[in-house]
Amino acid sequence: MKRSKKIFVIVAVLFIAAIFVVGYDISRKTSFPGSKKYLKESIVPSEADSVVQEQKLDTLTIEQHGQ
Repeated sequence: MKRSKKIFVIVAVLFIAAIFVVGYDISRKTSFPGSKKYLKESIVPSEADSVVQEQKLDTLTIEQHGQ
């Protein structure tokens, strides 16, 4: 094998090994989305959340008009 081809093979192997290491590291820090139980509150906002949101909007409009 020519010298340039050897260098290419070595760089390619190092690159693939680095990709596997990074992929393994990322997979250890995250969890599979199907393994999490979604809370009802996170999917459908509750009535209390909508009341709090309306109060925030009311105070925001009061602050804007008061200035």
